[in-house]
Amino acid sequence: MWIVLLFSMSCGAGLLVLIGPSNAGARPVGLPSLPLADVGVIESLEGLMSVELDHERWKAIVIHHSGTPYETLESLDRKHRSTGLVGIGHHFVIGRGDGLGDGEIQPSFRWLDQLPGAHAGGSAGAWYDQHAISICLVGNGDRHSFTDRQLQRTYHLVSTLMADLGLDPASVVLHSTIAPTTDPGWNFPEAWFHDQLASGG
Repeated sequence: MWIVLLFSMSCGAGLLVLIGPSNAGARPVGLPSLPLADVGVIESLEGLMSVELDHERWKAIVIHHSGTPYETLESLDRKHRSTGLVGIGHHFVIGRGDGLGDGEIQPSFRWLDQLPGAHAGGSAGAWYDQHAISICLVGNGDRHSFTDRQLQRTYHLVSTLMADLGLDPASVVLHSTIAPTTDPGWNFPEAWFHDQLASGG
């Protein structure tokens, strides 16, 4: 009888693990442990920073997700054009291995030409469109975790932008901080990310 009871309890616990937490707003428990010293990343970012930066324009950075499992710079550009925009609203897209390589950073024409974005919602959205760099991670952060490589590359990109533009960690926000949305999703490790920025990795 005790064996049957223990077996039933084990099955019940396993089922709860498979179902997952009932609180949709819960942040992930496991945070990535990333090797942040990556010479290849730094070298590639030096090329992205070779544009003539508009120091007067850029005052903040906003992190987004695409909300979809597969995207490229071109597919996002088509989607944004279909809504009436003149092209992709983000300045950078970071892949997850579906369309773009895992952690691959693609700059859009808005970054290369130092143009305002078209990405922010909320009452302050117009200001953020004009003065914030938009970084979009491919994936749906409400459903799945981002890859370690995506988060590593996001950290490197953001910290490089901060250094080049003289921005502090408080100027880096999630879209959900400024607009009524979950973007970039519950699985984005916000506390960990800001700790990394504050400590310099």
